[in-house]
Amino acid sequence: MATFVIKASKFLLPGAVQRGGYLTIQDGVFGCWTAEAPDGMPVVDCSGKWVAPGFVDTHIHGFHNHATDDCDADGINASSEALLRHGTTSWLPTTFTDSAERIEAACASIAAADESRGAGFVGARIQGIYLEGPFFTAAHVGAQNPAYLSDPNYELFSCWQEAAGGRIRKTALAPERDGSEAYCARVRAEGAVACIGHTDATFDQVLAAVNAGATCFVHTYNGMRGLHHREPGVVGAAMATRETYAELICDGYHVNPGAIRAMVNAKGWDHVALITDCLGPGGMPEGNYMSGGLPVVMRGGACYLVNGGNLAGSTATLAKVVKNVYDWDVVSAEQALRMATEVPARSAGIDGACGLILPGRPADFNVLNADLTLEATYLGGALVE
Repeated sequence: MATFVIKASKFLLPGAVQRGGYLTIQDGVFGCWTAEAPDGMPVVDCSGKWVAPGFVDTHIHGFHNHATDDCDADGINASSEALLRHGTTSWLPTTFTDSAERIEAACASIAAADESRGAGFVGARIQGIYLEGPFFTAAHVGAQNPAYLSDPNYELFSCWQEAAGGRIRKTALAPERDGSEAYCARVRAEGAVACIGHTDATFDQVLAAVNAGATCFVHTYNGMRGLHHREPGVVGAAMATRETYAELICDGYHVNPGAIRAMVNAKGWDHVALITDCLGPGGMPEGNYMSGGLPVVMRGGACYLVNGGNLAGSTATLAKVVKNVYDWDVVSAEQALRMATEVPARSAGIDGACGLILPGRPADFNVLNADLTLEATYLGGALVE
């Protein structure tokens, strides 16, 4: 296992940014930061660069022409390998609105992919599963398949959780659907995060879901009732509920930088989680693909539904969206990096496993240039080639 010391100009540590110094990697796990270099250990010199935790994508459907709805364990692992080369070291494979049987099969295939990995597997770690649907409204169905929309159903959740081997960490719903409050309370009691999205709910309906245990908003602004001064809607509730988290797709297509700034100002950067909502075609050439059972076309850096032309999802990586929010002067470099590491991990309840550089954890980290372009990625202390 890798043992060395890394020297850098800035280390993104949990308490603060440490300027200069050295971080020990011992047998593939993080050691401690020190001001002086430990004696007798090789030094990897990253002077002038950032060392930050590996990116954590908590809303992503696939990558490199593989997606969760393929129900293919090998495809999930291929996505993981490709994501790692773009700096994402942990992810939550995210399902689509589909039949109950297909969602169960998707959960089972993700679990199988996770269980198949030996010590030599080099790919982004699966930290759980995100169920995006099917408990949504037709009014904001977006690129979800309207044929399979339904009310929240805890029995279905339990079936999917069993197929997933207990890996489901997030589950999304529209609060105006019957049974939403009971569903939020029950899944939260079991340790899953209830999320609000693809919804036309009123402000009061959203608050009822939050009061029942929902803590996250799905790709905020997209697929939800907007802000109005007499009916604040879902966006208004996201801004007003300070302790909830707002996912944001900052790919340059889904949300205007001004709207991103407004959300960050309302909630604080530490409650805004950068996500990609990347579809299976991510990382592939432009052209026609299938996604979530619907035909899409990828062009100009985004995916659009063939029928209707609406945005279907992103093709971005977290490395790209981190640089975007920094280049747009929405947040500082430190904040941008934390919004793609510790904040999404905390929002999904997986911060005990990833998103932070802490002694004893697997040494999954990125090296970035001063302008936040990705320079290198390490998994378990080993450089990703």
